[in-house]
Amino acid sequence: MPRQALGKGLDALLKQTQDVLNNPPAARPEGTPHSSVQKIALDKIIPNRFQPRRVFDEAKLQELAQSIAEHGLTQPIVVVYDAGLDKYEIVVGERRFRASQLAGLTEIDALVHKALTDKQMCALALIENIQREDLNPIETALGYRNLMNKFGISQTDLAGYCGKSKGAVSNSLRLLDLPEHMQAALQDGTITEGHGRALLMLPDLAKKEVLFQRMKKSKMSVRQAEDAARALLQPAAAPKAPKPPEVASFENDLQAALGTKVEVRYGKKMSKGLLIIQYNSLEELDNLAGRLKTKLL
Repeated sequence: MPRQALGKGLDALLKQTQDVLNNPPAARPEGTPHSSVQKIALDKIIPNRFQPRRVFDEAKLQELAQSIAEHGLTQPIVVVYDAGLDKYEIVVGERRFRASQLAGLTEIDALVHKALTDKQMCALALIENIQREDLNPIETALGYRNLMNKFGISQTDLAGYCGKSKGAVSNSLRLLDLPEHMQAALQDGTITEGHGRALLMLPDLAKKEVLFQRMKKSKMSVRQAEDAARALLQPAAAPKAPKPPEVASFENDLQAALGTKVEVRYGKKMSKGLLIIQYNSLEELDNLAGRLKTKLL
């Protein structure tokens, strides 16, 4: 499916939005279609229904609020007017909106689009966050899935549109296959996206849980998590069959006579094998050699 599946209208809208945001209101030509910048009361603004971000870092919001209080808002937010609610819905810029509230402002500069479809709002909100790399891994994956479902596009097309590799988009979406509590750990930063991919290496849910608990307790690196996943993928070694009583008895008798560990190893047939006599120092080896020579001569 060609990239035009996203619609020429959306391409034009995204370009127009970026052009307007990059120019102060006074520098824009008069009669700019479909949009205008104005001051809007904060109590007339509502969040974007399609906001991909689920977690807002309070400390960073406070920092942004302080900056806005001292220097003002450097870039307007983008909103669309909802006549039914008589409210302005945020398209992009919810962090700036929230920080402005914390800063004690009563109004905010906003670029007002007169008409945006749900698809356009969803695309603008997601792409703005992805370009800023400001989402946690699960928020990004949910945003990808939402955009794909609404536009009916493939992972390849979405990857090209968002400036990501197809593998990056695919790996991101696969994180949504993890159990909810593991997704929650990705959202709050307990584990990273790399740890999530290590968990996905394990098809068995029980093994996933074993590795997940080890990640949390030992704070292992991504490389250690991948190595641990590969180890869990290895089949369990079959238990060794007990040695026949006569072999065990021979080992015990020889160990008692020599005063060191003795092991008899053999294959399917006992007619051939190895007799292993263990020593722990050169002095012990000399002693064993002398005792064996005495017995043999």
